[in-house]
Amino acid sequence: MSLSQQPSSLSSRLTALAQRLGLIGRGQRQILERASQLRLPFSALTPPRESICWQEGPQLHRLVDLPRDALSGPVQEDKAQARATLMRVVELEKRSMASLDLRQIEGFCCGDPQQAAFTSFEQYAASQTCRPVRIISYKDFIRTISLALPRFLAGERIELRQADWHGQRLFWAGEQHGEAFACAVAYARRRGLEITLPADLAHYRLSLDGLAQLQQHYHVHAMPGAAWSDPTFMGLLLDKGLPYARLSLQRSPGAAEYLLLPKHSAEARALGEGLRLAGAPDVVAHLKTLTDSRPHTRTAAE
Repeated sequence: MSLSQQPSSLSSRLTALAQRLGLIGRGQRQILERASQLRLPFSALTPPRESICWQEGPQLHRLVDLPRDALSGPVQEDKAQARATLMRVVELEKRSMASLDLRQIEGFCCGDPQQAAFTSFEQYAASQTCRPVRIISYKDFIRTISLALPRFLAGERIELRQADWHGQRLFWAGEQHGEAFACAVAYARRRGLEITLPADLAHYRLSLDGLAQLQQHYHVHAMPGAAWSDPTFMGLLLDKGLPYARLSLQRSPGAAEYLLLPKHSAEARALGEGLRLAGAPDVVAHLKTLTDSRPHTRTAAE
């Protein structure tokens, strides 16, 4: 095929695709074609890496109780509908346990970005950050763990989190003295100390029904920060007043945002399909891989 034939061939394929999708208007076909030709720095979505930090990766647990102002976009009704659909994607189950061995805990929820690089409490305890924490004797151990858990000796309940997308890890929900907690747990493991407390566990899981509903009603793509200053993309999004909503679930600078395009709008559907062809990651497909490949999740009862 000659170079002169390629554009018309591409246009024909896009037209055929538009017809299969029910996009019969010329404007819709143009949106599909222009979106498919975008050159934006899309990045593939990957599972959260092994880490002691709950904050590693997108904060999917936020979908359970998503604030009304969490989404951005020009039309309140569009944002409200997107929010209602997103809130069905993650389910929360709460459990209470009479006794939990703290040696089972493998992470914490405090958001120090430096913690994300470590895969175990032992590794973190050996780092420069934890060097001031010294545990030589059992007395040192009690003093150290009591920094993180001031009522440890009184047997006060602790709060834990667990999420299927983080595999088997249990995360301590405390917010202070993470270094002391990690060093104390690592010491207890090394010395074979059984340390038990009653615990309340918040367990998060992805809902297959919720994901199916999201996929049925929306194109959801992970858009790089550069997209929001790209004139071609912003023209496609805004010039015709397309319905959409934006959501950020990562706190790191420059992290991708989720763009939700409702499929009930032919123009928004055309943009969503064009972005897919241009290489925009499909968020729903990615979340489904987390449900398909996740290992058996250990609960505290096990």
